[in-house]
Amino acid sequence: MEQRVDKGSGKCCLPPVGLRIVKSMFAVFGCYIIHFIRGNDGIVFYSLLAALWCIQVYVADSKANARQRFIGTCVGAVYGLIYLLLRERLGMTLSRYEMLDAMLLSLMIGIILYTTVLMQKKKASYFSCVVFFSIVVNHVADANPYLFVWNRFLDTVIGIVIGVWVNTLHLPRKKRRDILFVSGLDDTLINKKDLMSDYSRIELNRMLDEGVNFTISTVRTPGSMIDVVRNIHLKLPVIAMDGAVLYDIYEKTYLKIYIISKEESKKIYNLVQKEGLTCFTNVIKDDILSIYYEKSGEQVHEQLVKQLRRSPYRNYIQAPLPENEEAVYFMLLYPAEVIERFYKKMESEGITKKLKVKKYPSDDYPGYSYIKIYNRNAKKENMIEYLKSQLRIEKVVTFGSIPEHYDIVVNDGNMNKVVKCLKKGYEPVSFQILNKWKYHEQQ
Repeated sequence: MEQRVDKGSGKCCLPPVGLRIVKSMFAVFGCYIIHFIRGNDGIVFYSLLAALWCIQVYVADSKANARQRFIGTCVGAVYGLIYLLLRERLGMTLSRYEMLDAMLLSLMIGIILYTTVLMQKKKASYFSCVVFFSIVVNHVADANPYLFVWNRFLDTVIGIVIGVWVNTLHLPRKKRRDILFVSGLDDTLINKKDLMSDYSRIELNRMLDEGVNFTISTVRTPGSMIDVVRNIHLKLPVIAMDGAVLYDIYEKTYLKIYIISKEESKKIYNLVQKEGLTCFTNVIKDDILSIYYEKSGEQVHEQLVKQLRRSPYRNYIQAPLPENEEAVYFMLLYPAEVIERFYKKMESEGITKKLKVKKYPSDDYPGYSYIKIYNRNAKKENMIEYLKSQLRIEKVVTFGSIPEHYDIVVNDGNMNKVVKCLKKGYEPVSFQILNKWKYHEQQ
């Protein structure tokens, strides 16, 4: 079991007991209750196995596992019964010739596996074989093996029913589908290693599967973001490139783009060249992101291209920006003093007043800074308003790491805060007074 260390106190923190563990305990206890009510008939062991198999992280997986277990049990029980009838008809023949018995069992296993193939239920084949062997190997000599077949089937069904019921059980909650929730990505949902906690991933996916209106807003390009959110069941388009694009990650299409005009794009590109610099120019055409760049002699540029061009979602083209192209944004990466000098040059040219220009130090390359140039309307707030109009939603709640810029501020390292607050906002327990729910509740 992985342990965590609280950086503030230096103490070792054990992970919390998850809901799946609690549900498993209740399912086991429920199986024993039914077993006692039945007067201890059957074998509770099989109920326990089936119940635990059905306790899954997601309800859909629980139901899928229940179907596998039920179908496998039925197939195995039916063929176990057929074997018992054959053995009864053959009398002592199989008892005298163990090799003949082994051949018959082997043949029937092949028939069982082929049956699951014909039924298109290959995932149930293992359980079919387990049930069959439990009948014909361990209990064939029972006084009444037919009773065991029945109890084996019934015990499993009891475990399946209890497992699925416990896994779907929850407090009555009202789903707030009238709210759009928008979260940042870096230092909000994920840490500096691009990882999300298991708790956040599981709970977020559960709410997404149930219909929460949730999306992500990030400065990353879609290509940089997709690998990170691959295991999140996002349904809504995401806001990327710091508000410059709205991207559908499933259809792989850009639904809305704020571009820099041809004239402004040419003016910026010419200014970069005039100053003896190079830039990365992001252009979207036919839903394909292309990044034009030129050799600069800067090692950091070579490292950046080598690292990022591996993604299938972006195309690096070593060539000048073609004539009459409209850029989505320009990016420069140089030592801080070079970036500062170029920013002042843009100020003198009036570019910083016409366009959105961001300047900040690089975390990955110490001593270097970025400049990114966008359309002046390329803002997260504008994309949120557009998305609200498409969804016909008025209310919005935002999560992020910058104070006074978001409804809920996530402190560095508190990776689960987004999902904890999202649960309180999206699915409050129905007997709570909803209008008193505080979005700014401190964890």
